[in-house]
Formats: sequence, structure tokens, C-alpha cells
Amino acid sequence: MKSGFACLSSFLFSLRTVSVILVAVCDVPRWMMSEDGSQGGARLFSKRILVTGGAGFIASHVVIFLVEKYPDYLIINLDKLGYSASLKNLQSVSGRPNYRFFQGDICDSYCVNLLFETQKVDIVLHFAAETHVDLSFLSPVEFTNVNVHGTHVLVKAASEAIVEKFIYVSTDEVYGDNVDGEYDESSPRRPTNPYAASKAAAECIVLSYWESHQLPAIITRSSNVYGPHQHPEKVIPKFISLLQHSRKCYIHGSGLQARHFLYAADAAEAFCTVLEKGKPGEIYNIGTTFHVSILQLAKELVQLIKKTSSECETEDWLDYVSDRPHNDTWYPMKSEKMHSLGWRPKVPWKEGIKKTIEWYRENFHNWLNAEAALEPFPVVGSCYMPLCASK
Repeated sequence: MKSGFACLSSFLFSLRTVSVILVAVCDVPRWMMSEDGSQGGARLFSKRILVTGGAGFIASHVVIFLVEKYPDYLIINLDKLGYSASLKNLQSVSGRPNYRFFQGDICDSYCVNLLFETQKVDIVLHFAAETHVDLSFLSPVEFTNVNVHGTHVLVKAASEAIVEKFIYVSTDEVYGDNVDGEYDESSPRRPTNPYAASKAAAECIVLSYWESHQLPAIITRSSNVYGPHQHPEKVIPKFISLLQHSRKCYIHGSGLQARHFLYAADAAEAFCTVLEKGKPGEIYNIGTTFHVSILQLAKELVQLIKKTSSECETEDWLDYVSDRPHNDTWYPMKSEKMHSLGWRPKVPWKEGIKKTIEWYRENFHNWLNAEAALEPFPVVGSCYMPLCASK
């Protein structure tokens, strides 16, 4: 009897130890853990969806959309809370019973495996990534670590957990530069910068698990997304914030490079459409017909924010600086596959950009040291960079 009691005590102690380790490593609240290490609480959910990077830009919009649309789904947000993330993005749902937040790193296999084991994840929407192209030229190995290794850790755990669906959020930049025609999902990948290369490499890993392990994986490639919640290092919030602080817009090179811009609410609907209707093994371009050169974008924002009345007056708010090591011309994409699922963008550019301008007027300081992101290029040693404060 003594030895049996000792074994039982040792077993219970081990379970409690696992609980404590998960709390320490993944910042899992203790009340979420029952004595056996499983999900606490009596409420049952029909689906459990893990969103990685959920405190970031696009993913925060997706989290809010899912929490509000599916009260019977548990939406689990795993985020490292790096420099470009902010829990303020999620204040509207932070108290909802079907939303839970875990602070943790996708590169930490122990944390990720424990999360899958304890939360019984059914579906994964994988957004977490390093995404700033300018930073990727300065710290390419960090981008490879997070975007490639981190994705491999996550996809391996998802495969072992036998999830119902794994959606990997990639980018139009994997296609590379293009001056002729439009890309469709079968177009070859020709990335031209470390960020795009890391996303293309991660795509290959995800697809290999579809081929070899029958992981029901889907890949999305979206145009540039803009709107509330985006860190001011990116071009639209950077230009808006510079002008709102009475500073000039920095134009890289000629500024003639064009980008397609999709409003965040439309992007969130697109990802939820893929979640509901997307087929495993498929790739979906999430694009928009609206495009504008970076130079014209800056001029439009100057006119909207500074109310300039002449071309000369508008030019006074522009400062031309050196270009990136490589700056793609543009990434035109066909999105017929998404249209066949019933999705199309709804928010016109003029409406979306006005909402975005107003949001940054009140929320610029949602990130620590946001001012450091307004320089023309990232500065090594700047406290907002992931080299100094890991994302």
C-alpha cells in the first residue's frame, strides 16, 4: 500500500509540475488548468481555433471577427508580444468567455506542444511572423528562425495533434518582382528579399506535411493590408504618423514602386472565408484591384492630412532617401479562386484610408517607442527592433 500511495503522490506531483511549467513558459493562467492538466471550466466549445500572432495587425482583426461571429468557438491567441504586437488591439474581446490569450513563442517547441495538448486545438490560423522587409535585410537569420523554424515547430505539433485544418498565412511577395501579367496560385515563387524568402521556405515545409503526413494544410497569399492596429513601421501608418507629427514622408528611391492595398476588415473576412470553405492542399491569392505607387500614396496622404492645395506645396512634405537593396516593382495577382468561395473586397480605398487616418490620430502610442519606427530606415540598436527586444 505504501508503494502504491507513493506512486500516486509522485504522479499527482508530476501533473502539478507540468501545470506550473506551462504557466511559467507559456504564461498560461493557473485557473485554466485542471488537476489533470486539461482545460479547466465546465463550458464546452464546438471548435477550438488557435490563432498565432493574434495581438498583431491582421491577426487581431481575425481574432475579433471570430470571437464575435462564433460564440460557440473558443478562440485561442498565442502571441509572443514582440515590438509590433499590442494587446490594446484586442480590448473589445478580452473579457469574452470564448477568447483566451497565451503569451508564448512559436519557436519554443515545449511551449507549443503543451499548448496543443492542454487546449485540444482543432484548427490553426498561423499569422505569427517577422514581417518588415527593411528589417529582414538587417537581420535575415532572425527572420529565418522565426518564420521558417517557428513554422516548422508549429506545423509539426499540429500534425501530431491531428488538427482538422492548418492555414498558413503567406504573402504576395513570394512571387517576386513582375512587370508583365498577373500571378495566379500556380505561378513560380521567386522571392527577392530575406522576408519573402523565409515565407516561401515556410510554405514548402507546410506543403511537405500535406504531401507526406496528410496534414490538411491551406496556404494564403495576400496583398498588402492596411488599417487600424498596424505598427507604424509599415508604409501607410508611417506616412500617416509622420504627417500627424508634422514631419515629412520619406520616399525610398523614386517612389514609383506600386502596391495593392486591401483594407483590414476585408482581409479578416477573407481569412474567415478560407477557414469555412477553403480546401486542404490549395493555395488562395487574397488580392484587390486597387493599387497605387508609393509616391502617389504619399501625395494623397499629404493632401488629406495637411490640406495642401498645390503640387508644389505637396512636394514640400516629401523627402527622397536612398532605396532598399532591392525594391520590387509590384505584385499583381489574380484572385478568382477566392471569388469562387464567395469573397470579394468591399471597403473602397477612400473610405478605408479615412478610417485609418482617424484611428492613428488617437492610437499612435499603442506601441512602446512607436516614434523610433518613423525613421526612414530601421536603426540597429533601436529599442523597437526585434534584435534588441525579441518579437
